[in-house]
Amino acid sequence: MNQENKKGFTLVELLVVIGILAILAAAVVVVLNPAELLRQARDVQRMSDLDTVKSVVALYLSTVSNPTLTSGPFASATGSCYSLVGTCSTRGFAINNGWVGVDLTAMTSPPPPISAWPRDPINDGTYHYAWDADATNLTFELNADLESAKYSSGGTNDKEGNDGGNSTTIYEVGTEPGLDL
Repeated sequence: MNQENKKGFTLVELLVVIGILAILAAAVVVVLNPAELLRQARDVQRMSDLDTVKSVVALYLSTVSNPTLTSGPFASATGSCYSLVGTCSTRGFAINNGWVGVDLTAMTSPPPPISAWPRDPINDGTYHYAWDADATNLTFELNADLESAKYSSGGTNDKEGNDGGNSTTIYEVGTEPGLDL
């Protein structure tokens, strides 16, 4: 009698393994929540962009002999300007005509460290950057609305309510005392 040793998996065994993998994959998706991770990534980009703009404007104020800040409010998209007073203007992103009321082309030494003002990752009527300034005191405020459960107002790492500004629902940075422009 000649017996052959056949090695392999039965169809039932394969279906059980595929089922277990599907359950594990679903659990990972539920735990990681990719949509929330994308919102967090956009919020980190927003905070980084506003910190960059704050640094660039501070460099402008310290290197230009007669600096000029144009009061706004200006925003990178039409729509609400959050706690700022007035109506947003649709503005470009160039360093001499952007949503920030600063003409960086006045910087000659050192030259402007950026070639264009950053744009919000979504940049619509709800999520966009906003600027306002006190031209007399040469102070300014930059605002963005954060969207993730982690960084927005009441989140586990609430950046909007703990930024030192007068609004607990908007992320505010700048040099304006109390960030209340």
